[in-house]
Amino acid sequence: MEKAWFVYIVKCRDGKLYTGISNDVDKRVSKHNKGKGCRFTKYRYPVRLIYSEECGTKSSARKRELEIQGFKRSKKLELIK
Repeated sequence: MEKAWFVYIVKCRDGKLYTGISNDVDKRVSKHNKGKGCRFTKYRYPVRLIYSEECGTKSSARKRELEIQGFKRSKKLELIK
């Protein structure tokens, strides 16, 4: 059976928020913290996981990621609460 996919938000050391998807969030956050996650977090680590949401399939996780990325920071912070 395929692993479930998640959308997640990490808070970078400079306070910026990054939204991504993964089927292994802990492993992905670990990569971000080694400077190997993505260009956005490469120079902003360490990062801290502040939100994750199970989406089921990769496709639905990608759609939710794009939706969240369109949110203003204040709306992302509301989601996290």
